[in-house]
Amino acid sequence: MKKILILIICLNLLVDIGTHKLVTADSPQVKNQWHQWRGPDATGVAPHANPPTEWNEDKNIRWKIEIPGRGHASPIIWENTIFVTTTIKTGEEILSEELDAKENQLPGWRRNAGIPVTHALQFVVLSIDRQTGEIRWRRVARTALPHEGTFSDGSWASPSPITDGTHVFAYFGSFGLYCYDFDGELKWQTDLGDMDIFLDFGEGSSPALHGDTLVINWDHEGQSFVVALDKKTGAEKWRVNRDEMTTWTTPIVVELDEKPQVITSANNRTRGYDLLTGEQIWEAGGLSKNTIPSPVFANGIVYVASGYDGEILQAIRVTGSKGDITGTKAIVWGRDKDAPYVPSLLLYGTALYALKNNKAILSCFDSKTGNRHYGPERLSNIKGIYASPVGANSKIYLVGRDGNAAVLKHGVEFEILAENHLDDNFDASPAIIDQELYLRGHKYLYCIAE
Repeated sequence: MKKILILIICLNLLVDIGTHKLVTADSPQVKNQWHQWRGPDATGVAPHANPPTEWNEDKNIRWKIEIPGRGHASPIIWENTIFVTTTIKTGEEILSEELDAKENQLPGWRRNAGIPVTHALQFVVLSIDRQTGEIRWRRVARTALPHEGTFSDGSWASPSPITDGTHVFAYFGSFGLYCYDFDGELKWQTDLGDMDIFLDFGEGSSPALHGDTLVINWDHEGQSFVVALDKKTGAEKWRVNRDEMTTWTTPIVVELDEKPQVITSANNRTRGYDLLTGEQIWEAGGLSKNTIPSPVFANGIVYVASGYDGEILQAIRVTGSKGDITGTKAIVWGRDKDAPYVPSLLLYGTALYALKNNKAILSCFDSKTGNRHYGPERLSNIKGIYASPVGANSKIYLVGRDGNAAVLKHGVEFEILAENHLDDNFDASPAIIDQELYLRGHKYLYCIAE
């Protein structure tokens, strides 16, 4: 009898271990994580979380830790582990004659760069204990002198990592994609080349993950493309060239009739691709140049935006769409004002929230019709905002660049529940899980919890 019980226990353990290994980023378990840029559904919502409404340096701060170097990548979280990327200057300054030689090779290299590159950089991945804030491990993925500059408000660690619960995929754009296990062991790495970014504004698109496939959008001033990689090895599954200039949007993967589809928004076209083959399924025009906000999706409709050369919002019906759908009934609705430039949209239920340009001016729309619930409403305590809005427990969280933040009631009426402040500057978008809100500032990573 004891032998039978022991056998049963061992079998149960094996099932548990096997189940954990089979967890992927599109499994139901993901709904309780913040495993990627913009959360479990890539909409900005944590469906099962309830973080605090109020905080300051003396209230509801469980811990804060200094993050070395510079980076605007949002933290990602899986169970008790947080991953953050950053770049750290090396101690050795690049000699002026080396800079002059580089400028001769790449005309305008230093002229356009908002942040001059005078040091080689370490591209670093940090694993952090969620309960204590202790750094478990730190890995230098690469040390290199950037081939071009980045915008003065940007960083060389702006793309967010992504995880499937077993491995973390740390992406630094031109400086490579790296796969580590949760113990910090490097499993593989790949280099897709050097981007040529418009006016040296810097890189920012993050990877998407579905099942065993990683998807990267590589839009720049050279030959743009979207590429699918095997998450187990980093090998390319397919690559499709695109007629696009620089964009900073992150692709999403959606399920349509059990057939996964990659959706990218960009300057010339918003497009849908077959995840398995890379074949383009549909395309739609209508956005403007310098597209930064990432698409959000629900119920067969994708919502896209751009806010630099004109402010544009679009709702596009993806279900059944094929070919060029510009100007057809597949464009459910569109608006030509009150759209974001840097922050992405927040899709919470049937409410679509949009910040105007990079200002703390918020509008709320009915996602089905495009009709305005309210706005534009100015948040007077916030002067500027790059971080994308997030939502949880019927609340909306907006974090300004100056450390001021506002928490609003989710719904069709504008109502501020709280105004908060931290002594840091914030450009990275928040992450939410369980009863906690994580804010990555220029100096610190904050765990906000009661």
